Amino acid sequence: MKNITFALTLILLFAGRLSAQYNTLWIPDTLSGTNFNLNLVDTFAQLRPGNQTITAGVNNKFWGPTLFFNQGDTVHVNVHNYLNDSTTLHWHGMHLPAVMDGGPHQIIPPGTIWQPYWRVTNNAATYWYHPHLHEMTQEQMSKGLGGFIIVRDAAEAALPLPRTYGVDDIPLALTSRRYDASNAFVTTQCSYGDYMLTNGTPDAEVSLPKQFVRLRILNAEMERAYNLGFSDNRTFYVITTDGGLVNTPIPVTRLILAVGERVEILVDFGSDILGSSVDMNAYNSGFALGFPGGEPGTTGEFGSLLNNTTFTILHINVASTTSSPITLLPSALVNNNYWTAGDATVTRNINVTNGNPGGQPFDFDNTPFVLNNINKTVNLNTIEQWTITNNQVFGHTFHIHDVEFKLISRSTGALASYEEGWKDVLYLPRSSSATFVARFDDYSDSIHPFMYHCHFSPHEDGGMMGQFVVVDNTSNISDPVNETAGFSLYPNPANTILNVSFSDPDASAYYITINNQVGKTVYMLPRPELKNGIDISRLSKGIYFLQLTDEKTKITTSKIFVKE
Repeated sequence: MKNITFALTLILLFAGRLSAQYNTLWIPDTLSGTNFNLNLVDTFAQLRPGNQTITAGVNNKFWGPTLFFNQGDTVHVNVHNYLNDSTTLHWHGMHLPAVMDGGPHQIIPPGTIWQPYWRVTNNAATYWYHPHLHEMTQEQMSKGLGGFIIVRDAAEAALPLPRTYGVDDIPLALTSRRYDASNAFVTTQCSYGDYMLTNGTPDAEVSLPKQFVRLRILNAEMERAYNLGFSDNRTFYVITTDGGLVNTPIPVTRLILAVGERVEILVDFGSDILGSSVDMNAYNSGFALGFPGGEPGTTGEFGSLLNNTTFTILHINVASTTSSPITLLPSALVNNNYWTAGDATVTRNINVTNGNPGGQPFDFDNTPFVLNNINKTVNLNTIEQWTITNNQVFGHTFHIHDVEFKLISRSTGALASYEEGWKDVLYLPRSSSATFVARFDDYSDSIHPFMYHCHFSPHEDGGMMGQFVVVDNTSNISDPVNETAGFSLYPNPANTILNVSFSDPDASAYYITINNQVGKTVYMLPRPELKNGIDISRLSKGIYFLQLTDEKTKITTSKIFVKE
C-alpha cells in the first residue's frame, strides 16, 4: 500500500511539474446586445518574469472583449479613445458603410468618442476588430489592441454544433512577440516575434471536454503564417472560413492560416483518455524561403527563435464531458450559392510590386498608398473578378474591406479544400496569382473609400495599400449640389440632449463632429441618427462647435452651442 501511495505521489508531482510549464489560457470576456462600449486604454501586463510589459487593450490589459452580434440587428458602438495616441478601429470582415468601416480615414484623436453603427448582414462566423491607423498599425496591434466578433444567425443556430463559449467553443488569437531587455515589445525592424502568445497567454494550456469542441482560430500576427495541426496527427474538420459556414465539414490534418485569416474547426476528443493531453502545433519547419516565418536566422528584422521550427500553440488537457455534449459530426452545414467567373461583368488585375532588398517598400501597381488617392472606382451592385499577382520572392496576404469573396482559382494549382468558403483574406505565395469574385452591394459613398491591402502590418504601414470607392450611378443627380440645407440646434444652452432641426424635412447629416473651444475633437458621429438628439451628457460645461456635413451636398457648416 505504501508503494502504491508513493508511486501515486510521484505521478502527481510529475504531472504538477508538467503543468507548471504552462499558463491557463485566458478567454476574453464577452459583450452582447445591440449597444457596445469599447474603451481603448494604455496599460501594463505581466507577460514574462521581470518588468511588466507596456500594452494596450480594449476594456482590458491586452486584447479586448468578444462581441456577439446577431444577424439582422443594428449595432451601435461607442468607441472612446483613452490612449495617448490617435487610432482607428476597423471591423474586419464586416459588410457596412465605408464611413463606419474604421479604416485609416476615421482617425479617432485621444479623448474622442466615435459612434459608428450598422445593420449586421454578415453570415454566422468569426470576425475581429483592430486598429488601422496608417504607419501605426504594427505598433498598436503589437500592444494588444483588438478583439473577436462572433456573428450568429438562424442557419448556424439550427445546427448541432458546440456553442457554449469558453467551454466547448473557444476563441484563439494566435500571435508572437519579441521583447527587449526591459520586457517592452519590439515593434520596429521586427517582422516576427520570438515567443508564442495565444490569447495573450504565453505557453498556454486549456482543459477541453471529451467530445467535439469548436475552436475559432484567428491569425493575429504581424507577418507569420501557421501550418496548423495536432501532435498526434489527428484529423480535424473545417466548418467555417472567414465569412461563414462551408457546405459540409472539411477533413484536414494540416491547414495554413495566414495573417488576418480566420477558421473555425471541430476537433473530436471523444476517443481520448480522460486526463490525457495533446498539443496544437505550428508545423512551420521545412518551408521554402518566401513562406512567412520561413526565413533563416534567429536575429535581425526577419529572424526569430520560432522561424523554421515546429512549436506549440496550445497544450490541451482532456477533461470530462459536459452535460449536453456534441458527439456527432454534422454531415451537412449550409447550402452556399457562390458567384462564378461567369457572373462577373468587370475584371481587374492588381500586382504586388517593388519591395526589393534595401529598396522601397512593397506596394500595389507601383503606387504607394496616399490617403487622398482613390485607386479604383466600383459601381454599386456589380460583380467583379479580381486577380492578384505576386511575382516577388516573398509571400503576402491580401485583404479587401466591405465584401466577402469567393476564391475561384490559383496559378499554383487546385485550391486547398479549406479555402472553399467565403473569404475576405487570401494567402498569396511567392511567384503566384489568385483570382476571386465579389459583389459590391448595399453601400455606396463617393467620399469615404474602402481599403484593400496586404495584412502584414509592416507592409501596410509601409504603403502596401490601395483604396476604392463604391458609387451609385443610378441615384438622382438632378438635385442642386451648391446649396446646403439649413439647420438649427436646440435647446441652446443644452444639458443632456442636443437636437438638430433641418429647414428641409428631407435633409440629413452625413457626418457630425463636435469640437471644444481649443479645436479638439470630442465627438465623431458618422451618419448620425438624430431623431432622439445627440447625447452630450459626457461633455464638460463650456462652449462647443458642431460641424455638420450635409448628406446631399457634402458641404460642412459649423454652429456654436453651449453645454450647461
